[in-house]
Order: sequence, then C-alpha cells, then structure tokens
Amino acid sequence: MIVELGHYALILALFVALVQAAAPLTGAAIGNRALMALAGPAAQAQLLCLGIAFAVLMHAYIASDFSVLNVAENSHSAKPLVYKIAGVWGNHEGSMLLWVTVMALYGAAVASFGHTLPERLKARVLGVQGLLGVGIITFILFTSNPFQRLSPAPLEGHGLNPLLQDPGLAVHPPMLYMGYVGFSLTFSFAIAALIEGRVDPAWARWVRPWALAAWSFLTAGIALGSWWAYYDLGWGGWWFWDPVENASFMPWLAGTALIHSALVVEKRDALKRWTILLAIITFGLSLIGTFLVRSGVLTSVHAFAVDPARGLFILVLLLLVIGGGLLLYALRAANLEPGGLFQPISREGGLVLNNLLLATATATVFIGTLYPLFLDAVGGGTVSVGPPYFDSTFVPLMVPLLIAVSVGPLLPWKRGDVLGALARLKWVAAASLVAALVTWYAERGGPVMAVGGMAVACWLILGAFVSIGERIRLFGEWRGALNRARHLPRASWGMAIAHAGLGVAIIGMMGALWRVEDIRAVKSGEQFAVGPYQVRFDGTAEVPGPNYTAQEGRFTVTRGGTVFAMTPSKRRFTDPPQVVANTAIHTTGLSDLYLVLGDEDPQDGAWAVRAYYNPLIPLIWGGAGIMMLGGLCSLSDRRLRVGVPLKRPDLVSATAKG
Repeated sequence: MIVELGHYALILALFVALVQAAAPLTGAAIGNRALMALAGPAAQAQLLCLGIAFAVLMHAYIASDFSVLNVAENSHSAKPLVYKIAGVWGNHEGSMLLWVTVMALYGAAVASFGHTLPERLKARVLGVQGLLGVGIITFILFTSNPFQRLSPAPLEGHGLNPLLQDPGLAVHPPMLYMGYVGFSLTFSFAIAALIEGRVDPAWARWVRPWALAAWSFLTAGIALGSWWAYYDLGWGGWWFWDPVENASFMPWLAGTALIHSALVVEKRDALKRWTILLAIITFGLSLIGTFLVRSGVLTSVHAFAVDPARGLFILVLLLLVIGGGLLLYALRAANLEPGGLFQPISREGGLVLNNLLLATATATVFIGTLYPLFLDAVGGGTVSVGPPYFDSTFVPLMVPLLIAVSVGPLLPWKRGDVLGALARLKWVAAASLVAALVTWYAERGGPVMAVGGMAVACWLILGAFVSIGERIRLFGEWRGALNRARHLPRASWGMAIAHAGLGVAIIGMMGALWRVEDIRAVKSGEQFAVGPYQVRFDGTAEVPGPNYTAQEGRFTVTRGGTVFAMTPSKRRFTDPPQVVANTAIHTTGLSDLYLVLGDEDPQDGAWAVRAYYNPLIPLIWGGAGIMMLGGLCSLSDRRLRVGVPLKRPDLVSATAKG
C-alpha cells in the first residue's frame, strides 16, 4: 500500500498543479483576490504531494521492493545504502520525479518568502509554475510512471549501472537539477511580466535572487559532473564537449548573461526586452537538455530514456513552453518601455558586450551540439563535432569577454572613460604580462594557449582585487578601507569572488596542456617515471567489495624523499555484469598523479597501466567552488533577500493597475 500512496500523491499533485495554474491566473485577470490567494497554498500543497511521492519511491529503493518495476530495473539488495538512495534518480522515471519536485520546491519558496511581491505578479508567477508542473507531471504519469508494479515480483533486481555507483553521482544530479530547473522560476517571472506588460527595476530585484540561486547550483552541478568524469571514467580528462555535458553548459552560459542583464534593468531600467528574452531562452535550453538526455537521441551513461513516445512527449512539451513563451514575447515585448539611455562606453555598455559574447558563445555550443543530431535525423549522414570545433569557435569568443570582465566594474554607469579604467588596471596588465613571460620561460616557449591563458587568469584574479580596492578606496584613502569593506554590499564582494574564481579555474584548465602521459605494460618489480614521480609496480591482489570483486594494483610511488602507495583497481560487478576501472589519484592540491590499471597479458603476465601527471588540474574544481561561493555571497545581500517594500507608491500603483 505504501507504493500506491506514492502513486496517489503524484496524481493528487497533478490536480493541485491544475488549481495552481487556473485559479491565480484567472484571479489576476479579473481582479479576484480570493482566487489569487490560492496560488501560495496550492504551490505548497503541490510540493507536499510530490515530496510524499518522492519519499515513497526512495523507501521502495531502500527496502528493495522489487514488486516496483523501477526498483527491479535499477537496484539490487546487495548495493550499499548510499547507492540505493542514489538509484532513485539514477534512472529516467526517478530523475523526472526529482525534476518536478525541485520545480515545486522553487514554487513553494516563492509562496513562502515572496511577501514583498505585488499580489498579481506573485499570482501570475505561481500560476505559470503550476502550468509547467501540469506538463511535467502529466508526462510522468502517462509515459514514465515510477510506481508501476511488476507481477510476479523477482527475487532480485538488475542493479544500477556500476558507473553510476559513485559518491559523485549521488550528489551531482540533485545539484544539477537545483540549477537548471531553478531557471523555471525566472521563466515564470518573465511570462508574468509579459502578461502584465510591465518590467521595471523592482521586477529585476525580485528576479535576480532566483537567477543567482539557480546559477550557483548549476555551477556546482557542472563542476561535480566534470570531477566525476575525471576520476571515475579513467580517461584522465575533465571535459570532452559531450552533448550531455553541453546540455547543462548551455543554460549556464545563458544564465550568466541573464544575471548580468537583470543587473542593468535593476540599476538603469534598461535592457528590459533583452532580459525577458534571456529568461525564456535560459529555461528553454534547460528543457532542450532534458529532451537530449531523455528522448533516446543520445547514447551516453547519462542518457536514460530510449522510448520514442517519451521523446515525442518531451518534444511537444518543449515546443509548447518555448514556442508559447516566444509567441507571447513577440506579441507583448513591443509594449515594454525601452528604459534608460546610456553611452556605449559605460558599465551598461560593458554588460551589453558581456551579453553579446555570452549569447554568441551559447549559439556556437548549441549549433555544435544539435547540428549532428539534426543532420542525422533528416538523413544527411553522420558527422562528428568534437573538441576541435569548440576550441576554434568557443575559445576565441571567451578571450575578449574575459578581458572585458575586469574593465567593466571600473566603468561608471551611463557614461564612462575606458582609457581611465585601463589606466587603473596598468599594474594588473603588467603582472599579467609577467605571468605570461614567466610561463613562456619556464616551459621554454610552452603552448601558446597556455601562455595566454595564464595571462588572462592573472588579469581576472588581480582585476577582481582592484575592483574591490577601488570601491573601498584602498589605493587612496586607505585608513578607512577596512570599515568601508565591512559596509560594502555583499553583491559587490560576490561579483569579485566569482570573477576571481573563474581566473583560478582557467589556471587549472591551462594545466591540462602540460599533462604528461605514459601508457605501458609492466611486470611486478618494474618501475617508470611520470613527471616528477617514480612509480614501481608491486603486483596485484584480489580484494572483495560490498557488491563487487576487485583486482587491485599495488604501486609504490616516490617523489623526492616522500614515499606513498597507490592502488588503482578493476572492479567486476555481477548485477549488472560489468567491469569498471577504479582510478587512483594522488593530489597535492596543485597537481595530480593519476593511475589506471588495465588488462593483464595472459602470455607474459604484464599489466597495462596508464599514468598521467596533471599539473594544476585541481584548481579547476577549486575555482568552480570559489565561483559558487561568489554567487552565494551575492545571494546573501540583504537588498536581494528583502526585496522592494510594497509601501513605495510606484509599486502600490503598479499593483493596483495589474
């Protein structure tokens, strides 16, 4: 009966979502406050219903209830508890239930904390969220029911894909969903604003916290996915421009543009139409990513669905949401007032440049990801678009963007002096040149991209420091700098921290260009060098695991006077049967030694071993963590948490006009 309770809760969530969609939107249209007041309780009730459904499915996994088809296909009684729990979203049905539960969580958060929102705007935002919930829950119930029974129930389940039985994959999907599903809320704000025909600085102030929250979670989700691919897949890389990777990267790029564009609306009452369009496109890209992963058009460890009916349903939903949003934009955007004017050389102009480059970069990733799929679908043959395409199109767009990142915050609003801003960055430019020369000299020329990348990274990190130093007058009236720093808005600190984090991540990315790789067959007692390390192979041993057996390699590693052991292995799972390489990584925080054990040669007993020395690569994830910290720091700014009081006359009149 517990499983049926979850199914009934999911059905009830659909009816609650219908109420959440219909009542407040109707009430806002006719001015009925009673109907508008239903929006908040309905959003909270939808979260309660979906939370019950999700908890019931998790209970079925923990209890190994193989009478549930979803559990039987994706779990096994011998799995460790953490992977039983992770198995809930390690499949199509469970991941979609998590998807809609996260969306309901955001809606309930607006209902609970959006006290400063005008009544009609709040009703319309939650109404649009309800419409999205209706679409996703309908999809789950009719094509992807996670509570479908299996009779007779098998004694054991098939188990979870061994590649997904990893701590990184237990955290990565929920974090990713908290990110790109969170952009559903900025989409709802955009649609509500188009319906009302009003976008102003107050609207941007309400939107930015949700955009920042979604962006911060998405940053963490992408970083965790990259980290998992690095240490778990055994190929030594951290990004391959895989379509599934791009599916989450595209909304991140568009979301970054959205945050900066909303800032212009908030501060200067400009770029209104562009910001609304970005909000629609960002969530649209999130839905496109969902379609790619769950439609069966991709073959990947991340891709779950292979049923064409599911892909068709998602495609129709995608067309309705994106098409409907763009149609409403075409009809109503012309009615939005253009807002404040500004000169091209100004902080607004810098943010426009930021948006143009990010939008173009998003378009290049979009084309490179979807063009091969489109060509194959129309019978044009199979083409492969890989790193060379993205390196030659995406990277050149990033260089001017990264240079502008340090200049923009030093420009005043409305009208600026770019030469004056560059003059204040002269020492940053000098330090960046020194970093480039040192890199060139240390590596006897080195890869040109690495030399330029180190200069850009230094420019970003020191430029972020200068932007804060200018605001607290550290380089002039320095005696009161500490007091001014304490009173500096957290959004300013967050911006500088995020920009510096990007610079740190770029240093890690450049380190990949100096990677040392050694692939060889070794026998017990043989040793070899990888970068600054001496590695000796001491043989292998059988090691039992909780639901696998492992052939573990024993290596003794020496660097200088330090000696330590590393034990990469090959794990053999039986449910389902699969052999998975388990890498061994020794990190200093600034570099990694990476070992992978291959197969044994049955003739001479030698083992294939892949060894990589990856300098600076840990800084990729350290930088991503700093970027997320910057987003959360901005999110903690009291001005964003409190919002705009309703007592202001202009907002009261706006509410009355509806």
